[in-house]
Amino acid sequence: MSEKNKMRIQKYLSSNGVTSRRKAEQMVLDGLIRINRKVAEVGDKVVLGRDKVFVNNQRIIPNQEKKRYIMLNKPRGYITTLQDEKERKCVSDLINEIHERIYPVGRLDRDSEGLLILTNDGEFANRIMHPSKHVKKTYRVTLHSNFTDYHLARLCEGMKIDDYITAPAQVSVVAEEKERVVIEITISEGKNRQIRKMCEVLGLDVARLKRISVGGVKLGRLPIGKWRDLNREEINRLNIRKSKE
Repeated sequence: MSEKNKMRIQKYLSSNGVTSRRKAEQMVLDGLIRINRKVAEVGDKVVLGRDKVFVNNQRIIPNQEKKRYIMLNKPRGYITTLQDEKERKCVSDLINEIHERIYPVGRLDRDSEGLLILTNDGEFANRIMHPSKHVKKTYRVTLHSNFTDYHLARLCEGMKIDDYITAPAQVSVVAEEKERVVIEITISEGKNRQIRKMCEVLGLDVARLKRISVGGVKLGRLPIGKWRDLNREEINRLNIRKSKE
């Protein structure tokens, strides 16, 4: 059998819009994936056009649909998932007119808002999320706290959060009023709730957190709760092997 007719199971799952390649690997490790009658192992290959692949005993139909790349302005109060057993509001509620099976690239926590990219292109998603790509993400943060040069320096130089040290960030003050400061923070990591945790370490009260750009692609004036397709220039800007940011 020619190697051209085979595909590693992680790539097969991501290419067919099931999830990102990194998450697919974890699903394989958790024993959730089956190739024909055999529980898949990391590194197993799928024979295209012959093998049947199952996720939680549900067969994956090979993806013949066109690739979609969506930008959503996620509102606060929505969770970054396609379904939720607790019946909370999901981002899928905002894109239910899209027929392709797309999924979020990365996450925004429930209380955060702004730019969220969704796609059914697993390779594209993996290139954005993989830590080695260092794709930059910029957030606008409204603080109900005094903000000093000390806070600015600490955020810029990196700090200990949980069990890791954050990489240096780019920080600028956008607006400053009495008991209200707006800053922009650019990071190249994707740690869980990283911006909120950085502010928490410094005793800063985050009133609003909004992601405004990913990899140089900006949210712009897209209304809250609305989505649009990325244009070709934006797709090319994100579809990188090594970040040039």
